Amino acid sequence: MHKGLLALLRAERPIRRHVAVTLAAAVLAGLLVLVQAELLAGVLSGRFTAAALGAVAAVAAVRALLAWSQGVFAGRTATGVKSALRLRLLARLQELGPGRLSGHRSGELVTLTGRGLDGLDAYLTGYLPSIAVAAIVPLAVLVRLFTADLASAVIVLITLPLIPIFGALVGLTTKAVTERQFHALSRLGGHFLDVVRGLPTLRAFGRARYQATVIKQVADAHRSATMRTLRVAFLSSLVLELCASLSLALVAVPIGLRLLGGSLDLTTALLVLLLAPEAYLPLRAMGTRFHASMEGVAAADAAFAVLDAPADEPDQQVRPARVTSAPEITLENVTVRYPGRDDPALDDVSLTISPGERVALVGESGGGKSTLLHLLLGFVRPSAGRVLVDGVDLGTLDLAGWRAHLAFVPQRPHLFTTSVADNIRLGDPSASMEQVRAAAAAAHADFVETLPEGYDTVVGERGTNLSAGQRQRVALARAFCRPGAAMLLLDEPTARLDGRSEAAVVSATAELARGRTAVIVAHRPAMIDLAERVIRIDQGRVTSDTAPALPTVLPTVLSVQSEGSER
Repeated sequence: MHKGLLALLRAERPIRRHVAVTLAAAVLAGLLVLVQAELLAGVLSGRFTAAALGAVAAVAAVRALLAWSQGVFAGRTATGVKSALRLRLLARLQELGPGRLSGHRSGELVTLTGRGLDGLDAYLTGYLPSIAVAAIVPLAVLVRLFTADLASAVIVLITLPLIPIFGALVGLTTKAVTERQFHALSRLGGHFLDVVRGLPTLRAFGRARYQATVIKQVADAHRSATMRTLRVAFLSSLVLELCASLSLALVAVPIGLRLLGGSLDLTTALLVLLLAPEAYLPLRAMGTRFHASMEGVAAADAAFAVLDAPADEPDQQVRPARVTSAPEITLENVTVRYPGRDDPALDDVSLTISPGERVALVGESGGGKSTLLHLLLGFVRPSAGRVLVDGVDLGTLDLAGWRAHLAFVPQRPHLFTTSVADNIRLGDPSASMEQVRAAAAAAHADFVETLPEGYDTVVGERGTNLSAGQRQRVALARAFCRPGAAMLLLDEPTARLDGRSEAAVVSATAELARGRTAVIVAHRPAMIDLAERVIRIDQGRVTSDTAPALPTVLPTVLSVQSEGSER
C-alpha cells in the first residue's frame, strides 16, 4: 500500500474502521467461493440432494450482501481519505505560504486537489480490496486443492506465480507512463486556468487565438500520454488473461483425461474445475485494477510531495510574538535567493525602520520591493542575515502571532465569492456589523450602501462586479477591521486607479498609518508623499535612503461619488 496513504489511515480512526470493514467483506466474500464450489460440486455429482441448492443460493446471497457492504464502506473510505488529504493540503499550503509555493502553478495545485485526488477512487475502492483478496484467497484455494487432488494443486502452484511476475514487469512501465499522463493533465489544467484568468489581457492584445493553439498542443500532449497509458493497460490485460487461460488449460485437460480413464471421481473433478479459476481470478483482478488506480497513486505522490515538503525550521525555539504598539524593524545584511534563480532577490540589505515611521519603497519592478514585504510577512526566510522585530529575530517568533499584529493590503486584493461584509470581516472574523460599517467608512467605502443588497451583496468571483477602486477600498476596510494591528504593509495600493479613487485610497491610507509603523511599496507620487522616508531598491540592493523630495502632503479627503463615476 502507498506509504503516505497508510500513514494517513493510521492517523484517521474513522477511515481506518471503514477500511477494515471493506477488506473483511472482500476477503470473506472470496473465501465463501470455497463453500460455494464444494456445494455445487456435490449437487452436480449427485452426492448432495437437490435441497442443497438452497444452501448454494444462501451462500450466493451472503456473497452479494458482502459485496454490497464492501462497495458502501469502500466509497466511505475513498470520500474520507480525499477529504482528509484536501484538508491537509489546504493547511499545508497555508503553512508554506506563497514564498515556498512559487515553483507551483496555481492551476496544477487546483488540478491536484480536484480531479487528481478523485483518481484515488479506483485505488481505494478497487485495488486495495483486491490486494487483500489476492493475498488470502489463492492460498486458501491451494490448500483445498492439495487435499482434493495433488497433481492439479502442483500445476496451480507452479503456474500461479507467473501472473504476478508478468504483472510486475508490465506494471513498471505502467507506473512510468501513468505519471507522465498525470503530469500532462496537471500542465493542461494549469495552463487552462492561467489562460482563463488572463483572458481579458489576451483579448486586449489580440493573443487569444494563439493561446487557443497552445491549449490544443497541451491537450494533444495529454491525449497522447493517455493513449500510451491505455495501450500499456490493454497489453497487460492481454498478458494476464493469456497466462491465466493457459494455466487453466493445463489443469483442465489432465482432469478430463483422468476422468475419462476412471482414475478420478466426478465430485473431485468438478471441485477442481470450479476452484482452479478462483485461484487465478484475484490476481487477474488485482492486475486489472492496478492500471486503473495508477493515476490516483500519481496524484497521491504529488500530494504527499507537497505535504512532506520540508518546513523552514527556526534557528531557535519559537517564542510568542510580543509586539509593541508600533514595532521597530531592522534588517541586518539580509539576502534572499529563490530556488532556480541565479541572482538574489535581495542582496545584503541592511536598514532600520523606527517605531511609527512611514517608509516608502520605490524602484523598478522586479527590484525586490515585494520580496521585502514577503520577508516581513514571514512568507520567505532570509538565505543570509536576519530580520529583527523590536530586537527579536523574526525567524524565532510564532508567525501566526506576528501576523495577527499586521495589516496587509496587496496590490491586487483577492475578494472571495461571499458578501461584502464577510470580505471585510476577513480582517477580523469576530467583527460585528457595526465594526464592519465603521471600517468601511474609514476606508471611504461608502459605495457599499448603494449596492443592491448593501453589505449583504455577494461579490463576484475575484470581485468582478466591483471596480478596481472599490476592490481596493474593501481591502483597506479589511485593514481597518484590525484595530489592534501594530504594523501596516501596503503593496502599490493605488496602482491602476483613477484620480478620484486614488485620492480616496490615499486619504484612507494616511488615516490607517497613523500611530503605526508603515511600509508602503509605491510608484505614484501621492503615496510617496505620505512617507517620512523613501528607500530606493534596485536589483536587490538599497541604492538610496532619503526623505521625500517634496514635503509631506496629506491629500484632502474627497467624497466618492456614485459607482458610475469610477472606471
